[in-house]
Formats: sequence, structure tokens, C-alpha cells
Amino acid sequence: MTNADRNTLVLVGQLIAGEEKAFEQVMEAYYKKLLIYAYSFTNDYPQAQDIVQNVFLRLWERRQNINIKESFQGLLYKSVYNEYIDDYRRKKSSTIINEAYKQALNYAVDDNNHELVEDKIALIKREVEHLPTRCKQIFLLSKQDGLTNSEIATYLNISIKTVEYQIAQAYSTIRKKTETKIKKLAMILFSFIKLN
Repeated sequence: MTNADRNTLVLVGQLIAGEEKAFEQVMEAYYKKLLIYAYSFTNDYPQAQDIVQNVFLRLWERRQNINIKESFQGLLYKSVYNEYIDDYRRKKSSTIINEAYKQALNYAVDDNNHELVEDKIALIKREVEHLPTRCKQIFLLSKQDGLTNSEIATYLNISIKTVEYQIAQAYSTIRKKTETKIKKLAMILFSFIKLN
């Protein structure tokens, strides 16, 4: 075992113990490498950044479950790859979700007019855009990005109760500002699919 391997094991041990400095050292040591690796899949810098940030977020959240079978660096690279695959699947399924979205709208409004359906989608999205900044951010992290309340709380350094309150406020505001038909529609849609 080399000195570098020993140092890595010590660092990982400190990370598992919850030492924030160890986490910062891991980020400093691996962030750029992982970003380049993620970019090799995505060819999209912001997407690569999101993937790597998600990997580090989960690494911290699940630090006590870290199990290194081969190497710590290998674990990180595998995590980036898995995150990319998950992201790819989410985006691929969004096409199917869009179709389900439109079908649900057609069913809910009982109307075959395609333009009417598009108007309803636009109305809901417009109301989301008019939410207060913090409320909108939390709502989109939940409904668009698919983060759990716990992940949002950690990401924004706020309490889970705050996340729950802001999401409830978003639903309430959207319901109040839309027409009677759309009130029912919004509840149906938000229950089954994410906004795109």
C-alpha cells in the first residue's frame, strides 16, 4: 500500500466520521476530474456540473454507508456514471411524461381542442413562473428536478419544514390563481407528473 493509498483511507475515514474538512478535501481533490469525466458523457457543462454536485451531495448524505471495494476514486467515477445514467433516463422519460401530461389534460377538461390543452399547460407554467423566488426555486427542485424534501433542505441549507411549507404555498397559490377547471386539473397533474 502506497502513502497516497494510506492518506486516502485516512481521509475517507474522516469523511465517514462526518468531518466537514475531509469532505472539502475530497471535493478539492476530485471535483475537476469528475467534472471532466461527466462532461465526456454529456457534452453539456451545466449538466455535468449538476451531475457532479449531486454525486457529492449524496456522498455526504450517505457517508456512513461508504463501502470501498476497489478504490475511492473508482467509487466516485462509478457514482458519476450512475448519476449520468439516471439523468439520461429521467430526460428520456420526459417525452413520455409530456404525452401523459397532454392526455391527462384532455381527459380532465373533456375537450379535444389541442390549442386549449396547450393553453392550460401554459397557464399552469405561467403561474409557477410568478411564484416568489424562493418558493419557485423550492417547488421546481421538487417537481422539475425530482429532489426529495430532505435533499432540497440539505442543498439549500434550510429545514425540511420550510421546504414543505414552501411547496404547500406554491400549490395553494397556483390553485387560487387558476380557473375552476384548472384547479382540479392542477391537482391531478401535480399528483402524477413533474412540470417540465
